[in-house]
Amino acid sequence: MLGYRFSQYIPQEMAGEATFDSLLKIFMQLLLVTSGDVSEALHWLSNLDKQYNFSSEDYGIGDFIEDLKKEGYITDENPEGRFELTAKSEQSIRRSALEEIFGKLKKGNKGNHHTHFGGAGEEPRTELRDYQFGDSLDQISVTDSLRNAQVNHGMEQFMLTENDLEVHEKDFKTQTSTVLMIDISHSMILYGEDRITPAKKVALALAELIKIKYPKDSLEIIVFGNDAWQIQVKDLPYLQVGPYHTNTVAGLELAMDLLRKRKNSNKQIFMITDGKPTCLKQGIKYYKNSFGLDSKILNKTLNLAAQCRRLNIPITTFMIASDPYLKQFVQEFTKVNNGNAYYSNLQGLGHLVFEDYRRNRRKNF
Repeated sequence: MLGYRFSQYIPQEMAGEATFDSLLKIFMQLLLVTSGDVSEALHWLSNLDKQYNFSSEDYGIGDFIEDLKKEGYITDENPEGRFELTAKSEQSIRRSALEEIFGKLKKGNKGNHHTHFGGAGEEPRTELRDYQFGDSLDQISVTDSLRNAQVNHGMEQFMLTENDLEVHEKDFKTQTSTVLMIDISHSMILYGEDRITPAKKVALALAELIKIKYPKDSLEIIVFGNDAWQIQVKDLPYLQVGPYHTNTVAGLELAMDLLRKRKNSNKQIFMITDGKPTCLKQGIKYYKNSFGLDSKILNKTLNLAAQCRRLNIPITTFMIASDPYLKQFVQEFTKVNNGNAYYSNLQGLGHLVFEDYRRNRRKNF
């Protein structure tokens, strides 16, 4: 027996590397960077192909575009004849973000959040208890109840009474309402740093996570610049930064309004931002100050943080910055709200959102 022979490894060219699936992954990333502009994303893809030779004689970028249309990812069936995303592409972007940020999750883990309380829930437990009025029939342990009837009444005069019944205890599951605030002020792309794309990825991944793993939970998304407004999940890929200041007050006020409409008791706010509040709206005018921490803006922001605390709405702030005076603001804001704060680089943002989402849900019950 010769055993193992070792020799220099010479990698072969990846067969079919320029396939539809491999190009689709790059294309989905480019769509987020270009805010859903299909033509611009394809233009970038063509430039990348020139530099890195994605395509081949057998499968080129033109073939990829035709396949995108054939598979229903893009369409040009509009009066202007321009390429547009379809609902299939929007869902694919959410799935791609989920895999990238929360890659270890399984789709099969569908359900709601567990609590430490027993009751009329959905998750069966091993414990048995006596039947109580209002218990559903599917909770009754037939075997144990029949055994009790036999022991209590004998076989000759067999009967089954309410006192013989035992039921399986179930874990009570609850719902959580979450509002995700995304800063779209100009600083999110200032100094050549793209901070809005990672923020969009997190929002897309969180939306898909809730849809798959916590289908009874609610997630509402708002963006804030000079003002604040609500957007839909389908709008996230197209989100762009504007020439705005940071009106954190407007974002918090809208978030609180949305959460007041939710009847469940578990509510929370996530805020992704890279800077201090710099703007207030007073009537029809805006009060702005980008230099340092303005006491007028700061006090109004802290008042809302305190109000959220009184309403048992924790705020988790994800600060994409490391400036000392910005940290000072976040620390004070978090202390007033009794919430959580993380100072994260962009690479770690998604992991922190998921970990804190799970932890907040347990903490609030």
